[in-house]
Formats: sequence, structure tokens, C-alpha cells
Amino acid sequence: MTRSQPRRARGTVGHAYSALNLRLVLASFGLVTMTVFAVLAFRADLAWLGVVCAVFAVVAVVDLAIIQRRRAARRREEPGVRHSLFE
Repeated sequence: MTRSQPRRARGTVGHAYSALNLRLVLASFGLVTMTVFAVLAFRADLAWLGVVCAVFAVVAVVDLAIIQRRRAARRREEPGVRHSLFE
């Protein structure tokens, strides 16, 4: 069963373990910037920097998938509740 929070997290239903919406925005920003930096680095013939930026972009994609799973689980646990950016 997928839960909106990890099992041993310190958060409660009233005070979440992490701000999922804020994490979603930050991970999206990281994905976009690292993708742009990777393209620019490869065009500037800095392959090692392009690879590092591409790895960070992949990490951001994985983080986005995890965040979306937790947001979906939270939606199932609390139907009809709208969360702000910081909850």
C-alpha cells in the first residue's frame, strides 16, 4: 500500500513530513535547469559537466515520480482536501 508519508516519518496528518507541492516545484525547477545546463555543457565541449548535469536531471525525474506517488496517495487518504504550496 502506498502511503503519503514514509512509515517512520515524524509528521502527522495535520503536519506533513514534507511539503509535497513545494518539493514538486523545486524538483521541476531542478529538472529544467539541469537539462538546459547539460545541453549547454555538451555544446561547449565540456562532456564531463554535461554528464554530471544529466545525472542530476535523472535524479530530478526520479524525485518527481516519487513525489507524484505520494501526492496521489495523499489525495486518496484525504479526498476533496486542497493543499497549499507549503503543505
